[in-house]
Amino acid sequence: MPNQQKESLFVLIKSLSKSEKRQFKLYVGRFEGNTNAKFLALFTFLDKSNVYDEQAILKKKIVTKQQLSNLKANLYKQILRSLRLNPAQHNIRITIREQLDYATILYNKGLYSQSLKLLDKAKILALEHEEKNIAYEIVELEKIIETQYITRSISTRAEELTTQAASLSVQNTLTSKLSNLSLQLYGILLKVGYVKNEKDHEEVTEFFHSRLPALDLNELGFRERLWLYKAHLWYSFLTQDFLACYKYANKWVDLFKAYPKMIEINPVFYLKGNHYLLESLFYIKHEVKFKEVLLQLEYDIKNDVIPQNDNTSVLSFLYVYMNKLNYHFLTGTFSEGLYLVAEVNEKIAAFENRIDQHHVMIFYYKIASLYFGTGDNKKCIEYLQKIINDKSLKVREDLLCFSRILNLVAHYELGLDYHLETQLKSTYKYLLKMDDLHEVQKEMIKFLKGLGDIYPHQIKNAFKELHAKLKLFEDDPYERRAFLYLDILSWLESNIENKPVAEIIQAKAKQLIR
Repeated sequence: MPNQQKESLFVLIKSLSKSEKRQFKLYVGRFEGNTNAKFLALFTFLDKSNVYDEQAILKKKIVTKQQLSNLKANLYKQILRSLRLNPAQHNIRITIREQLDYATILYNKGLYSQSLKLLDKAKILALEHEEKNIAYEIVELEKIIETQYITRSISTRAEELTTQAASLSVQNTLTSKLSNLSLQLYGILLKVGYVKNEKDHEEVTEFFHSRLPALDLNELGFRERLWLYKAHLWYSFLTQDFLACYKYANKWVDLFKAYPKMIEINPVFYLKGNHYLLESLFYIKHEVKFKEVLLQLEYDIKNDVIPQNDNTSVLSFLYVYMNKLNYHFLTGTFSEGLYLVAEVNEKIAAFENRIDQHHVMIFYYKIASLYFGTGDNKKCIEYLQKIINDKSLKVREDLLCFSRILNLVAHYELGLDYHLETQLKSTYKYLLKMDDLHEVQKEMIKFLKGLGDIYPHQIKNAFKELHAKLKLFEDDPYERRAFLYLDILSWLESNIENKPVAEIIQAKAKQLIR
């Protein structure tokens, strides 16, 4: 039986709203012969099913096994056609492409004048909304028509179209180079996380600058600037230059404020820009600005400044809740953030077919850290095990690494000595295999490994010694990433001063505000 989540048709049907399902049935019912169509019977059956069960479909005798694949493909196509006609699904890109399709139909009928008029309107609309790829397609069709239908009223028509095509081609090529660079840097960040040493830094820097195209900032439009800021942002994240991250994330968001109509056209990019701005503020520990941006983001979502559809609803959940959790880490108010756990798990279940495993694991790590901050180490371990035991997770090796480190600390706090020894061996073996054993991890494992030989009256001095060693790495450009995932220093200080870790972090947060 196919996995429910991997059966595309079933997932698509379950994503439909009541109005979309009603429209589909009306769309199908336009033709009398469709009312008894097999694809409609399959739609009705799957709509009522809780899981995708191929055997149940065959038992229902809707279709034979040999015909099922073709019937599913046909139904999938019919649903998409119905959705395309739904006004709620329309955006500027669909509108422009629709006009281009109509113009192509008119051209194929030999109605050149009518086709050109439609193309001219579509091109103006495309250029106004920075849809330069579609604009280029329109110009190319205009050129084809002009070779067959001479518009004598504009004597310079050929030159005008040639110049326009050349200009759009240059801009599209530049955008393509910038978007390629941005995507490649983002891929590196997902796969291996931040640079680990000087060699990594040099390689990433050379990679970035060798692929960054020459450009004049004053000549760039919205689209080119957006991809430029994205590329700089990923490079800054990779090299852990968090002030530069803030700078380019801020430019990203400000770009949308300068072009407000672009929020409606590109709501996903606006959401992402705000998320990375918040992440940058979290890393530089700017609590006041962080709260201000988070409240503004929630306001924009609640008041439909950001258009809400299935896609933006999922992203709104991801970015708002991740940053709500981050706010409690920033302020040390772990207990006050526990209410978020149930809401996050509920949303993950609701969006199970739309959230990738990577983001789910990030949530689990944040929830584990939240419980660790409250002193509930059993719950902390429970969520960390979800990450450690997930063999399908192929990205963010740093996330996997620090999940194991935090797991060790939580086992120690619970006094699970037998489990601690087992976890130590497992973690050490894992870190050696992934070639990610840095000084902070080495010192942590060495410390935890030697705890069994330390007498109770010596433990505080041992904590102090480890704190002094790790403190040296706090501002090290290649070692400080450990402190982004786990505030080891605050944990040590809590043990040295016999205070809850939350109290230590809260005190530090107050000092930063001053």
